[in-house]
This record gives sequence, C-alpha cells and structure tokens, in this order.
Amino acid sequence: MSSRASRSGTGATDMLLLAAFVAFALGVWWFLSSGRQQALKASPAGFDGLVEWLRAGEIDTLNFTGGWLLNEDETGLLIIPSYDTALDAPRIRPTTKEELLLSQDEEDLRSGPIFEKIEAAETLMVLPKWRAGMRLTGIGHPVLVSERDRVLGVAKTLTGEARLRMIYGRTPFTDFTYRAETGELLTARIYAAQMLVTRDCEPIIGTRGAMLLGRCPAAGLGDDEDEYAADDASGAGDFLLLADPDLLSNHGLRLGENALIARDLVASLAADGRVVVDYSTRSWFRDDEVRVTRERSWADMRRFFEPPFTLLWVGGALAFGAILWRAGRRYGPVKADPMGQGASKDLAIRARARLMRLSDQDGELLGSYTSARIAAAAAILLGPAHGRQYATDKAFLKYVSRRHPDQAARLKSVLETIRRLPDRIGAADAIRHVDDLEEVLEAIRYDT
Repeated sequence: MSSRASRSGTGATDMLLLAAFVAFALGVWWFLSSGRQQALKASPAGFDGLVEWLRAGEIDTLNFTGGWLLNEDETGLLIIPSYDTALDAPRIRPTTKEELLLSQDEEDLRSGPIFEKIEAAETLMVLPKWRAGMRLTGIGHPVLVSERDRVLGVAKTLTGEARLRMIYGRTPFTDFTYRAETGELLTARIYAAQMLVTRDCEPIIGTRGAMLLGRCPAAGLGDDEDEYAADDASGAGDFLLLADPDLLSNHGLRLGENALIARDLVASLAADGRVVVDYSTRSWFRDDEVRVTRERSWADMRRFFEPPFTLLWVGGALAFGAILWRAGRRYGPVKADPMGQGASKDLAIRARARLMRLSDQDGELLGSYTSARIAAAAAILLGPAHGRQYATDKAFLKYVSRRHPDQAARLKSVLETIRRLPDRIGAADAIRHVDDLEEVLEAIRYDT
C-alpha cells in the first residue's frame, strides 16, 4: 500500500511540473509573438522616436497598442501608422528570407475600425511606404519601397477619390515648405518622397499636384454586412492623410527640419489634447451609451487576470508551487560536510603547526611556511599547472632571476637567512623574517 501511495504522489508531482512547463512555454510564445511589433515600432520605419520627441517637448503623448478604452474628449490627435498595403485582405506570410525582405505587409488592418477612429477623434492616417526589408536591414533603398498601386489603393479606400494618383520625387531628396504657428518658414526633407495628386484633399504641406500632407474627406465603407463597419459609414467626416511616413518616422525625423515641423504640427492639431500613436487593429474608443459611471471598479483590476495575462499568472502559480514543494522536501540547503575532500590534509597541517608552536620550534615552522609561500607565489605568477615546476627555492630563484632580476639577490638573501635559522628562535625574530619574505614576494608579484 505504501508503494502504491508513493507512485501516486510521484505521478501527481510529474503532472504538476509538466503543467508548469506548458504554462511557461505558452507565456514565452506569447512574449516572442509580440516581439515583432516592438521591433517594428523601434525600427527606422517606426514611430517610437516621434513619441519620445513629443514627450520631450512636454506634449502628452501615448504609445498605444490596445488593451483599454480611450476617451474621445481626452484625445486631441490620433496618429495611425499603417504597415498594410492591402486593407481588408489577409496578410500573406513569407516562406523564404527573400520573401520576408520584400514583404509589403507587416500587419492586418481593416478599414472599418479606421473609419470608426476617424469618426471618434481627429485622425492623422499615415500611408505605408517601406517593405519589411527596411525594418530588418535598417537601410532605406528605393528597391524596398512598396508597390505604388498597392499604396494608392489604400489611399483610395480611405478617401474614395477614384482619380487619386501617386507620384515620386525626381531627386533623392525632396524639400517641402511648412509655415509654423509662429510664422517661421521651415523646410521638410523627404528621401524618395511619396506624394499624392488630388482634387478633393486640401494640402497642408505640398500642393494638390504633389501633396505630402493634407485634409481629406473620409469615404466610409458603404458595406453594412461588414462586422467592423461603422453605423454611419456613408459620412465618416474628414481626416488628415500623410502620403509619406518619413515626415514623422524614426528614419525621417533626423532629416531637414522634420523634427521641428513634427512637434509644431502635432501640437497645433492636438489643441492641448493627448496625442495617441495608435498601433492597434480595432477601435478602443469608449461608447458614450455604455460609459461607465464609476471612476474605478473591480473590472479595472480583473483585466490584469484576463488573457494573455492568465497564462502568466497560471505559470507563475504553478512554478511557485513547485518551488515551495521542492523546498519543503529538502528542508533547506544541503549542509556542508566538514570532513569533505581535503579536510584531512588541512587538519594535519593545522595540528603540525600547533605542535611546533607549543614546542617552541618557530624556526622549523618558519621554514615550512616559507616553502608554502614560495609554492603559492609560483602558482599565482605561472598558474596552477606550471607553478608546480617552480615550487622549490632553486627553481623559483631561477625564474625570478630571469623575469625580475632586480629582486633576485634580495630574495636569495632572505631565503638563505631563513633556511639557516635554528629550530628554536624567538617570536619577534620569526615575525621579522616573515615580513622580509612577504615584502620581497609582494615586490615580485606586483613588479614594484
């Protein structure tokens, strides 16, 4: 019966450890799956630099990936970076390294949530420009620019302007004039500029024939069957459309006066409200009809225990339980064995030294001490492997004469003096000889 109970306990322990391992593996998988988005935001094509630059200018800015509700009245400007050149179409995942570098989509966006955000707050929509190779290599090369028709398709979907066209700069760098709120003229510089030719949009930077940034009417969806469609899809208001993301991206902020333009432009558009750089794929704005009347509730804490945090809590609890069980089984760390390897030799040396002191044989004790110090010094200078060859007085003196000739004569004198000492000497004389030996060994070790 006892063996059966033992096997049952062992099986339960194995299941507990297996469950903890599975939960830990799932948590690691979730963390790694979100790593690509973090790398994208910090890459040259990302917008983390804009967030930090605006915060440095004392502009309330939030880097948002979803997970909690936003208040419309607190959001002054919503910036939506797009890395999807085919809205409402599933992303085709690359299967080779070459396909990964030339991949044009790095996320899946739906047009429905975008129009919902445009209806909810002042929105600056940033068109895609670079393929995934820009993020992976950190190199902005024209061969890594997304296909014109795909990017233009995104712009047409958002604006509904059928005659919208896209053009590129004729020179590597294209300059645009911008008038700041103070009246100062600033120059925006864009590499491999991507611009729109439009009739319906009102340019803010650029012209109708080469618009970099403008205010455009939103097309809406017009498809009541889409689960993400807005209630009033026919008129979603207007929004700001940025044709080239490099005006605000990490890559572009360092060119020309783009950083100054970005801070002045965003501050004027936000109108003292919060700036939200939104990477989420759905609308997180709070619905006024279901607005929570209480400032805080238990639901605010409960969301920290919902997926994906549930896996982390379960894994942590199982790991803590396994650790607690193991600690209870062991009753603390293993005690050190006082009679372990080398203990008998240490005890013999200590006993011999004590007998020599009690018998007043400080001279012989000093001789043994000197031999031990010579061996230790040789091991320190030459290493444990080669130090054994120089552990004697003669061999060590030969080494010192070759590498430290200034100390050789002094060391030889000290060693000869100690070796000629009688077995019985006074404690004061023994200490004096020990000091002489230590001084010369220290001089040899530190080459002083």
